[in-house]
Amino acid sequence: MDKWEYKLLDSKKLPEVESGLFKQSKVSLKEAEEYLNKLGDEGWEIIDIDFDFLIHDTGAFVGVAKRKKV
Repeated sequence: MDKWEYKLLDSKKLPEVESGLFKQSKVSLKEAEEYLNKLGDEGWEIIDIDFDFLIHDTGAFVGVAKRKKV
């Protein structure tokens, strides 16, 4: 039986934000895409994600990723 680990994503609270991952308070689609591709390279699969482009247009996102436990 496969075992999984999960990661909760909150673009406002990511450790990478401290290192300047997102250059402005508004997350651009390109920046989000680069971050999500980085997670994919690490074996994470995004299973749910919600972006704030419609209401406040901040580009902030929350979501869930999973990958097989090693």
